Amino acid sequence: MSSDPAHVTLAQMEAMRAGARVAVRTCMGVQPGDRVFVLTDRATLGIGRLLAEEAAEVHSEVLLRELEQYVARPVLVFPDDLRAELRKFRPTVTFYAATSQPGEVAFRTTLRMYLLSEHKVRHAHMPGITRPLMVEGMRADYRVVSSVTTAVYDLCRLANEIHVATPDGTDLTATLDPNLRWVPCTGIYHEAGRWGNLPEGETFTCPGNTNGTIVAHIIGDYFSSKYGVLDRPVTFTVRDGRVTDVRSANAALAAELTAYLDSAENGRRVGEFAIGTNIGLKKLTGNLLQDEKLPGVHVAFGNPYPTETGADWSSAVHVDVIPLRCTITVDGETIMHEGRFDYELLGLPERP
Repeated sequence: MSSDPAHVTLAQMEAMRAGARVAVRTCMGVQPGDRVFVLTDRATLGIGRLLAEEAAEVHSEVLLRELEQYVARPVLVFPDDLRAELRKFRPTVTFYAATSQPGEVAFRTTLRMYLLSEHKVRHAHMPGITRPLMVEGMRADYRVVSSVTTAVYDLCRLANEIHVATPDGTDLTATLDPNLRWVPCTGIYHEAGRWGNLPEGETFTCPGNTNGTIVAHIIGDYFSSKYGVLDRPVTFTVRDGRVTDVRSANAALAAELTAYLDSAENGRRVGEFAIGTNIGLKKLTGNLLQDEKLPGVHVAFGNPYPTETGADWSSAVHVDVIPLRCTITVDGETIMHEGRFDYELLGLPERP
């Protein structure tokens, strides 16, 4: 879907601008004196402009750039010209708001790590951002999202085992390693060196081990934009923390997924176990960036975000998969039943 403002009504534009305002002011806490670098692409330029305009509104210094100014897509390596421009500008806040294309995970990971380690920025990561996401997920009340995320994080971070089941066949057990960290993604990133995917709302870790079955209705990376919400789900069998089988009535998709997981070292390994906490979201959109924040569970094969989780391995791929209507049991206590949190168990008021 194009993000060009010429293709939207005035009401839609104002709704998108409201989402950009939340991203800039509430989520990233942009203040006068910040240096804000917005990296977008031609397809997403309308959203990039809105983010830049909102940052300028708070009297920060803003630089807006398109990926295609530096290199042809897909971007497979960190362009030297982009690195040089970042060094010159010395950003304090960065936004990556661009389409997601096959093979770009390694570039995005390298860029993010460079920004956080070399420039200590607050970083908003928004690969695959669209107009609907700016209007829906980005206009959430992030004070509420933060409260729910923190409550789930506090319950899970000391857990030993989490079980997930869905009505259509997901039956997965994650055994947790106390040496690997849980990361709360609240959507509020006001300290140097913090980052998150916007729209936000999840807490995640790298599991020690996983076994069972996942019936997925959304597949991440470029599969999200290519296939959207799946008419026919994909079933993944996981044994001892690795995918052993990929099955779907869509045989071509199953074969494509299998080849992609096999395209990189550790691509079949379960690198992420996460719980979505954005209670403002009600249904799948077909866009992973938002759908993984839907209350429930998502699992990713490949990169375990080692800097954040403490995992001692990595991968060049990271493919999220999302089941629906999850029932989540943490050390014997059911914190969610078919997609609805037990707020009393979490220590929160009903529908905070």
